[in-house]
Amino acid sequence: MNEHVTTHQASDDARNADIQIYVNGAIVHRDEAKVSVYDSGFILGDGIWEGLRLYNGKWAFLDEHMDRLFEASLAIDLDIGMDRAGVIAALEATRLANGMETDTHARLMITRGVKDKPFQHPSLSTSGPTMVIICEHSKPSIPRPIRLATVPHMRGLPMTQDPKLNSHSKLNCILACIAAEKAGADEALMLDVNGFVNTTNACNFFIVRKGAVWTSTGDYCMNGITRQKVIDVCRADGIPVFERNYSLVDTYGADEAFLTGTFGAQTPVADLDGRQIGSGELGPITTRIRKLYKNLVAKDVA
Repeated sequence: MNEHVTTHQASDDARNADIQIYVNGAIVHRDEAKVSVYDSGFILGDGIWEGLRLYNGKWAFLDEHMDRLFEASLAIDLDIGMDRAGVIAALEATRLANGMETDTHARLMITRGVKDKPFQHPSLSTSGPTMVIICEHSKPSIPRPIRLATVPHMRGLPMTQDPKLNSHSKLNCILACIAAEKAGADEALMLDVNGFVNTTNACNFFIVRKGAVWTSTGDYCMNGITRQKVIDVCRADGIPVFERNYSLVDTYGADEAFLTGTFGAQTPVADLDGRQIGSGELGPITTRIRKLYKNLVAKDVA
């Protein structure tokens, strides 16, 4: 059996051993980048994050990422302590400190900050938020289409942990990933509370049937920016695209399947639960969407 691959697999880059990381206003070598063991993110996973890609010196879809970040901060009642311009300035300062121009991935993380005691109540976080920005030289290197396995773990209901929220509390997705790997797959396909196909543990999920692109309703999946861009480019280019409920039966019979995310853009799926999807390789509609998305990124960062 082929070895496991991940949807965030990147080529090794020796420069990452000496990157500079932003920590609460300071930019320091990665060996010096530290947060307290009393930090809310460490103790409770109490925080939010964004992942961004750098192309030709510009962050793709930056406005959409900032919209999502500040919506998340409002949702969890976390005062970031700076406005959009301040967050973008911190992101840019980190990029420039590393001399990065392209093939870069940023992970921007904000937690509720250091707590007075290692307990849950938000009022124990009295020192203000913790912000960390990690920029890495990162070129996707996913050697083959991804293998998926359906798992029993579901994305949460909106009244428990809304799956649209990019929160640090990702244990359910990690458990889903572990279950998939133990089943011999690379990543987990997670269903929604009604048993319809939803998303994977790390990416949004699409299938192609008879020339039409299907994805979930969006009610129970992460609020993927790349997901929305794929829907947008399909509509603009005349590719039928539907946000709908569909089942595993529909998925097993698909002509193509692919994942979307900021890191990998569009990653083809080879098989699900041991059943080959279409040819098991990158399909023609996915290839077309990749080109359309690449053109959209180029326009955004021009």
